[in-house]
Amino acid sequence: MPRDLTDQVIAITGASSGIGAATAIACAQAGMHVAINARRQDRLEAVARRITPSGRQALVIGGDVDRDDDVDRFIDQTQTHFGRLDAVFANAGYGLYSSVDATGDAQARAIFETNFFGTLRVIRKAVPIMRDQGRGHILICSSAVSEIGLPMYGMYCATKAAQDSVASAMRAELIGQGINVSSVHPVGTSTEFYESTRIRSNESQSRYNTPAALVQTSEQVARSIVRCLRKPRPEVWPQPWARIGLAIVTAAPAFNALSMRSLMRKRFAKAVDKGSKS
Repeated sequence: MPRDLTDQVIAITGASSGIGAATAIACAQAGMHVAINARRQDRLEAVARRITPSGRQALVIGGDVDRDDDVDRFIDQTQTHFGRLDAVFANAGYGLYSSVDATGDAQARAIFETNFFGTLRVIRKAVPIMRDQGRGHILICSSAVSEIGLPMYGMYCATKAAQDSVASAMRAELIGQGINVSSVHPVGTSTEFYESTRIRSNESQSRYNTPAALVQTSEQVARSIVRCLRKPRPEVWPQPWARIGLAIVTAAPAFNALSMRSLMRKRFAKAVDKGSKS
């Protein structure tokens, strides 16, 4: 039977916009109390104002997942305020558009610090609490690209694959302890992700990898996450066709390589065309 989410508590990182904000709102509409965390305090307050009309509580705690103390404070204050912690959604992260050989050590370490180690900080703090409770649900926002290496997004894909591997291992490690672990695998989503990636990478071509027909909304992803909270499952794929397509290319490495080379050629052609018009 689906779980009743009424009065359960979820803590969400990266909740100031996009998938994190949409998930916070959707969880509140499903009856949950929500603790939200991100660096942009003003944006968090705006999300909280959208939650309160649902009659649920929204606890705003600003912070950076790159910092141990910030994550510890977020989880501790959530548990203290609500007296429980039923679920966490490790969602904070960002994209980087750069070839692997052109990505400097500082850039590579920075994106792993946020996307991967930020996730680990949330998990390591939440698991002991959930273990003591005898129940809990850990959700990790990976990506559809955890299954492949997109050209010019190689370092970002690596962080998403690392998150997926951790989720897979933890599902076995936590068996019998009442703690579910789910990885979430969105395709390209209509959020500020691409704009922030473009600015961070100083590259206008950063959206080329997602066909328009596959782009989804953050609300679609959020609804899939709420369904998973009600009926836990190992992986959440908001776009089923993406899962089928990726299953095909991962089962056929030669076809996968051909597809990635085709994407790179398209990117190069766009860059040449843009240069000729400038």
